[in-house]
Amino acid sequence: MAQTAAPPTGVSPAITPISLKAIAPWAVFVGLLMLVLLYFVGAEQGATAVISGEGVHEWVHDGRHLLGFPCH
Repeated sequence: MAQTAAPPTGVSPAITPISLKAIAPWAVFVGLLMLVLLYFVGAEQGATAVISGEGVHEWVHDGRHLLGFPCH
């Protein structure tokens, strides 16, 4: 026997808006995190290196080429 779905009643669930005050700390956190990641992928080598050695460079090497950053 085939079952049929109930017809829509026309009542949609209430969606409560999220205030800007609630989103702002998360937006700042994500923005800073993205800047740190951009630094490590794009500039962590040579004279601007925060971490000595080639470890970070080797970990993000393929990502550098994928994003178009020169590294050689």
